[in-house]
Amino acid sequence: MRLPNCRRCSVEGDGKGLAPPVRNPFVHDLKFTPLQKAQIAVMTVTLFPLRLMMAAFMMLLAWPFAFFATLGRSETTIEPQTLWRKFVDVMLKTLMRAMWFSGGFHWITVKGRLAPPSEAPILTLAPHSSYFDAIPVTMTMASIVMKAESKDIPLWGTLIKYIRPVFVSRSDQDSRRKTVEEIKRRAKSEGEWPRIMIFPEGTCTNRSCLITFKPGAFIPAVPVQPVVIRYPNKLDSITWTWQGPGAFKILWLTLCQLHNKFEIEYLPTYTPSEEEKRNPALFAQNVRRIMAKALDVPITDYSFEDCQLAMAEGQLRLPSDTCLLEFARLVRKLGLQLDKTGHILEDYGMRARKLHGNRVPLGEFPRFLDVPESDLIRDMFALFDEHEDRTIDIREFVIALSVVCRPAKTLETMKLAFKMYVDEVDSSITEQELACILQTALGVADLTVTSLFQAVDAHGKGKITFELFQSFAELHPDFAEEFLFGEKRVIRHPSQPAATNGFCTDFTPPDHKKLD
Repeated sequence: MRLPNCRRCSVEGDGKGLAPPVRNPFVHDLKFTPLQKAQIAVMTVTLFPLRLMMAAFMMLLAWPFAFFATLGRSETTIEPQTLWRKFVDVMLKTLMRAMWFSGGFHWITVKGRLAPPSEAPILTLAPHSSYFDAIPVTMTMASIVMKAESKDIPLWGTLIKYIRPVFVSRSDQDSRRKTVEEIKRRAKSEGEWPRIMIFPEGTCTNRSCLITFKPGAFIPAVPVQPVVIRYPNKLDSITWTWQGPGAFKILWLTLCQLHNKFEIEYLPTYTPSEEEKRNPALFAQNVRRIMAKALDVPITDYSFEDCQLAMAEGQLRLPSDTCLLEFARLVRKLGLQLDKTGHILEDYGMRARKLHGNRVPLGEFPRFLDVPESDLIRDMFALFDEHEDRTIDIREFVIALSVVCRPAKTLETMKLAFKMYVDEVDSSITEQELACILQTALGVADLTVTSLFQAVDAHGKGKITFELFQSFAELHPDFAEEFLFGEKRVIRHPSQPAATNGFCTDFTPPDHKKLD
């Protein structure tokens, strides 16, 4: 597979312009110069412990104010802006600002005007790239959407409850719908409730682009104020993505910097049209386009679902330069339900096997999928047209679709691939055929499989069967990292299953997911 030199990407206007491929937004490769390494070493034993203690001390000072202010308070009734409440707001903002100052955020640049809650009850912030994005929350004391478990975190949970967040419960299947209804209720209170701050991307990226906005923030169909945030630092120690430094390492590196810059820009309030009120996805797209223009970054249709694909705990863990994220984006836009394609894959596999490796021209590809020809189909076709001769091996498409639909089920994908490639006489494949299968399954343009093939083909027959490969994979579950490309190219996986990276959870109801 390959990423084409250019692909269609809706950036402005009617969305038919051409744009180059964007960087993988879920990867952050942090490199240091010798001088930076020396600075970090010195700061680790001098400034870092002092800053950490000061930040913790400020949080401890803030806790009593938040605790007493939330005693006996109802989560569903409006709280009058009494003198006590205003005093607590000022104290908490001051203590939180002191906490960020002690962490090296000495000057915070503010551009534009923060609209009052009665004008824009919802703030949409992007790009979401770190837990340091909590700075605007502490600056405004705006409510946010949080997982219900967050309120049980010692110390932090009390501070969270003070800003009157909207909680999403994992145990309540109807929680997402209730969350949207609660946001609607607050948004239409004409400013009596605090404004709500939402990160519509739903996960952290490296700020190289704006990924798909979840429609949850736009379902209430009320005016929103777009807010863009920037970290114009020479060394990006802030970014917290799926491949890159972990949460504590980011904290350590950031506190070791002499100064950390942060900019926040309030854009004009965006009032939805009647069409946008009926179509939250369109509302989200138009707001994202305005924010991308202000940031001068491209937009892409990558989403949190792509993160889940990249982080799936299968034996073929995707490399950082995979084309399968782009393929998954196109599959979603085509309308395929990824969790309901098992029988479709088997049907595609049987039809692909009957072609015996004969290449399929562009004109026959839509007929194979039983869909009309379109720009979307041509973009998908281009991913597999490695020779640029307007033909593809349809077996590669089936393998890629299998990985996208069931990323954690490596052996099922390999079994399907073997069925399409095997010699009908001895049900085996060659090293070259294994290379084609694994290149496609990993979404890369080139791959050396000699060492893996020789390890599987212990008797040197020059061919392997699926049963032989399956036995080897069960004995060597990390065969991809060990025999194919090592740890430098593969995406590093966390010890926990993929979940939203960031502090603002997605609350889009299931019946709106298809709008993404």
